[in-house]
Amino acid sequence: MNMVTSAFVTLSVGLFSFSSLANDDQPHIRLATTTSTYHSGLLNYLLPEFEKDTGYKVDVVAAGTGKSLKMGENGDVDLVMTHAPKAEANFVSQGFGILPRKLMYNDFVIVGPESDPAKVTNEKDVLKVFSKIASTNATFISRGDDSGTHKKEKGLWEQSKIEPDFGGYRSVGQGMGPTLNMASEMQGYTMTDRGTWLAYNNTLDLSLLFQGDKNLFNPYQVILVNPERYPSINHKGAKVFSDWLIDSKGQELINTFKLNGKQLFVASAQ
Repeated sequence: MNMVTSAFVTLSVGLFSFSSLANDDQPHIRLATTTSTYHSGLLNYLLPEFEKDTGYKVDVVAAGTGKSLKMGENGDVDLVMTHAPKAEANFVSQGFGILPRKLMYNDFVIVGPESDPAKVTNEKDVLKVFSKIASTNATFISRGDDSGTHKKEKGLWEQSKIEPDFGGYRSVGQGMGPTLNMASEMQGYTMTDRGTWLAYNNTLDLSLLFQGDKNLFNPYQVILVNPERYPSINHKGAKVFSDWLIDSKGQELINTFKLNGKQLFVASAQ
């Protein structure tokens, strides 16, 4: 099993660009993003179209929300695409990011063994789901990597007034794909974004056991790194990419991206 927690990938396809912006010497755009946008296949779907339209190539660092925002704070990337509203608000308020824009949303779901030893399937409240997993000492695999998913999970334990230190709790410090694989192997529960679940579920011995609670809403934003703080970044290219993502074509492509006939993300730019 591949336990790599982050990936640096140049997603470019060598297509001829008809845009006047196309230039072999044009600097690449550096995007730091959550692993869900990469592992779901969304970026592989969007970026060839963006390159064809603009001539820009995008270098993607898929490292989770916490690490992505940290790269933005350090000026190591030109923009971020993440899903942790409180952390994103801090990123902007502290002057690291500018022009935060709503991009899309999906939701989180709870998956686990088909036998459902904690009997969570018929619950209506995700906080009750977490409480039953803890009280039955069921195996729960946490990403434990400061990603947006991990931040959301920690918030739900806090709302449940439960310290996740029960015997079945495993914090593994891995991305969503490896975490799902571990949950499958250990027949444990985990929380995942729906997009990554749909990308992986056919290879896993897990079932979708709980969904639909409003507490599991999962919004994504795209935020530019502040060029006043880091003048050497490719602010022009990052702005072109952000504009493209929230414009009609980018939003339509987000809505039409499907796996196994199912839509993974809902465009939400206003």
